[in-house]
Amino acid sequence: MSLEPQYRDWQQLMDLVKHAVDTEQHELLLTMLMTSDERDALLARTNIVCELIKGDISQRQLSQMLGVGVATITRGSNELKAKSDDEREKIAKLLIK
Repeated sequence: MSLEPQYRDWQQLMDLVKHAVDTEQHELLLTMLMTSDERDALLARTNIVCELIKGDISQRQLSQMLGVGVATITRGSNELKAKSDDEREKIAKLLIK
């Protein structure tokens, strides 16, 4: 019996998610791994990044629209600013329909 965790780093987790997508088990996996509150937080974070990329509304308006604190918006904004132009463009293509 091994006393080490099966998954030790982010890349291993991403490989697991990719495998789940490839085998059409991603919904099962993600629902199992996250609580309802965590899924809601991930949905909020996704909308934060999406709206920040669009740039149509202020952070305060975004905070009110999503029911999250301004600090949460600021953290998302800081993460987005830390990305390269190429990374931001790729994220925009993923998120904006």
